[in-house]
Amino acid sequence: MNAFSIRSLLAGAAMLVATAAQAATTLTLSTPDPDGAEITVAANKFAELVAAKTNGEVTIKVFPNGTLYGGDPSGAVKQLAGGSLDILVLATSLYANFNPKFSAISIPYLFDDEKQLRAYLAGEHGQELIADLNAIGIKGLSLWTRPFRQMTNSKLPIEKPADLAGLKFRVPNNPLWVEFFKKMGAAPTPMAFAEVYNALQLKVVDGQENPISVPLAAKFYEVQSFVSITNHMADGWVLGINPAKFDALSEAEKAAVTEAAEEAEAWKAENDAAQAETILKDLEGHGMKVNRLTPEQQAAFVAVSKQLFPVFAGLVKDQTFFDKSLAFVGKK
Repeated sequence: MNAFSIRSLLAGAAMLVATAAQAATTLTLSTPDPDGAEITVAANKFAELVAAKTNGEVTIKVFPNGTLYGGDPSGAVKQLAGGSLDILVLATSLYANFNPKFSAISIPYLFDDEKQLRAYLAGEHGQELIADLNAIGIKGLSLWTRPFRQMTNSKLPIEKPADLAGLKFRVPNNPLWVEFFKKMGAAPTPMAFAEVYNALQLKVVDGQENPISVPLAAKFYEVQSFVSITNHMADGWVLGINPAKFDALSEAEKAAVTEAAEEAEAWKAENDAAQAETILKDLEGHGMKVNRLTPEQQAAFVAVSKQLFPVFAGLVKDQTFFDKSLAFVGKK
């Protein structure tokens, strides 16, 4: 083989390598919580499924703790729509700042259990919310469930609404949370999640509420003494992608990403359930005291919540959607 032939072969090989490199796609995925948090664990599972379904042609790199958007969730949604973020998973309660209908998911004590919540998110109500994301420039891939929210604080076990009287509670920047905790007698303090640990440590606030994996992953056990299993609110996750980034994928890749999103949702629900008791034992191992509300104790919180239904309807800002949500769970 002469020198010209060798050069031709080498050039051809280089072109093939370059073409393959160009064909591969790498996308970033931002989560708001630490590596060990349930949502970041699920995001990594989603990335694993995408890689498997595309034979490595689409790689998703997961960045936890809001690092790619400076911990500002509202800014993150805008960045996702603008294209400076590729994929974002963020709580449905935070999307309520852009579309108040998302608040319906978190009406206190609306859902009886996670099975009912999953059916709601997967059904026509969830599909309507996903379709609404188009209006703010986001392609919704899926709605994932989030474990029900529990209360932690540094003062006392929460067993009845009166126990919240005067407690300064960090809440997400969502008026539904503010109204609920205010009605319970607490002093709700909206605050970005990135600020919560320091606020608890400095006693700017006495407590916070989140799915039970969050106090463990964020090490709130270092600055909180009590965990109360109140199951007071549901929440979900929006898995969204920038439309231009999605459109740039091949049809096969789009199908693979969509399938992976749905499979990750099912995997996450199973994993969350399997981890719940282990997480509580870990928190107890770190010195936190855990109390669970009895059905009778929880009924007192439910009664307060029902008094606020007219207020919640106003916050959802869509009476038809609010009524459909109540009808779905048989509470209209």
